Order: sequence, then C-alpha cells, then structure tokens
Amino acid sequence: MKLTRRTFVAASLMCTTLLSAPVAMAEPGAWSDEPVRIVVTFPPGGTSDLVARLVAQYLDTEFGQKAVVDNRPGAAGTVAADYVATQPADGTTFILANNAPFTIAPTRFQTIPYEPVEGFTHVAYIGASAPGLFVQPGLGITSVDDYLAYAKENPPTYGSSGVGSISHILGEAVNAKLDIETIHVPYQGSAPAIQDFRAGVLDTFYDMVVQNSDMIEDKEAVAIAIASPERNPELPDVPTFAEQGYDVVIENWVGLSAPAGLDPAVADQVNETVLAVFALPEVQQRLTDLGITHTAMSVGDYTTFVEEQIDVWKPLIISAGIAE
Repeated sequence: MKLTRRTFVAASLMCTTLLSAPVAMAEPGAWSDEPVRIVVTFPPGGTSDLVARLVAQYLDTEFGQKAVVDNRPGAAGTVAADYVATQPADGTTFILANNAPFTIAPTRFQTIPYEPVEGFTHVAYIGASAPGLFVQPGLGITSVDDYLAYAKENPPTYGSSGVGSISHILGEAVNAKLDIETIHVPYQGSAPAIQDFRAGVLDTFYDMVVQNSDMIEDKEAVAIAIASPERNPELPDVPTFAEQGYDVVIENWVGLSAPAGLDPAVADQVNETVLAVFALPEVQQRLTDLGITHTAMSVGDYTTFVEEQIDVWKPLIISAGIAE
C-alpha cells in the first residue's frame, strides 16, 4: 500500500490514540456531500475566526470535506449558539464553541435561549490559550508582587475586550486575589484597548499573551504573568500567576459542537477527522503561533469538559460582578 500523507496522518493519529487516553476509533474523512458551516461567535479576524478558517481549509484540502465559515457575532456569543442549536442535526452545521456562550453565558445571564450541554452534540475539543497581565514599561513593574504594591498606592486603569469578556473576568479575579481596587475600562475588542495602552491612556491591560509577543519583544509592554497552569514554551520568560504565589488560572478554550441529536457515528467521524487535521505539522505550528495548546478528547470527554467548565467559571463570573 502506498503511504500517502493522508494515510500517514491517520496511522500516526491511531498510534497516538492507542498510547494515550481513549478516543473514538473512526476513519477520518468527509462525512457529508454538502458543504458544512462552521459558525463563529465573533467577527472576522479574532482567534476563534482564525481557528475556524484553519479547520475549514484543511478539512477541504486534506479530507475532501467542503466547509465554510459563517460569522454571527452578538450578545456574548448567544446569537450564534442559539442559531446552531435550532439547526438540523445532519452534520452540516457546527459552532466554533468557546467560553463565551457555553461556560460564561449560563451564569452571566438569567436566561439563555439554549441548553449549553444537552442542547448540543459536543464533537471535538481543539485547545486553549491563556491571557495575561500587561503593564506599562515605565511603571517599573516586573512581577505580581510589584503590581500589588503599586496598586495599593495608585489604583491602576486596566483595559479589557469588553464587559463579561475573559480579559474582564481575569482582571476582576486578579483584583479579588490581590485584594486591590482598579479602574476597569471596557472596549469593543482587544485591539482598541491595546491602541489606548500604546498611547499611554491605560496603565495595564489583559489579553492573550502569545498574540502580543511582538509588544513584549519590542519592550512596548511588560507581561508580568500568564493565567495558564504552566509557562507557554513560546514565551518561556513570562511566569504564571501560580508560580508567583497567586492561584489564578483562566484559559480560553475552543472546540467544535453541533446541534443535539447528531448521529453518534457521524460525531465520532468528525472527531477523528478534526484530530487528524490538528495532527498535521503545519496546523500544529499555526496553533502554536496563536498560543493555543491542542489536546485530543473523545466526544464523551469533550461533553464532560463543557459541563464541568460551567461550574469552574461560575464563581469567577459572580466574583467579577457581571451576573445579571
């Protein structure tokens, strides 16, 4: 048998699976004659959008499954989630799932128009990235302890990508852990917050660390801590909050979910195909560039993960004071 790139990826994935946590065994490949839609909860250009387009590209070129990206932003991701939940469970509609509609919205809002666990077939976990705390270089702050001492004397301003965003929740979690008061300045996305930070309007801001590596390298900002369980290998000099003595771990996860009722055989095939996409070296490199750590999960494990994350985020959201 000729060992093509596709069969090599599939074989490599199978070997990896046998040696690690159990993942559903199915043959990677196209599962629908119709193009599938990957609905994104944010406008074009953000991390979720880039990941969705990466998935769509390689589903087509490597496995012959046509896929398109459909951006439906609004209401903290609940617009897109509600739309996908009401579509036929025929394997042609998916959502690039993330914290906003699935693990934040259930606590943030009194009611949402969908059930975050049972209302979907959670098909494939993709990975997670971590935000961190950036400060102005001129402040002389190089650690969380330095930031604590500064904030006690001079309550700093911090920018976030919006009320209820991960950067906002992290900012309030840090405030609570350090017992400090700060001035929150919400923006419509991280780009305008970073722009104001560069202009000297903000003392600090919270955002994904790896995606701001250029600012760190150019010494335009000092990343004093990342909210991941361990340091990111792309930025090994940025310490975690935990290793500095502050138990703050908040990650932004992404995955692929479909309407409830998707045929289990189709769900397993989609899971295996998505895992095969992320086994490709060029895709792994792109995830690394985006600061995303990929982890393989079965359909069942991913479903359990989403359910558990609701409970993990609930006290953080309540502490941030954004629960309506």
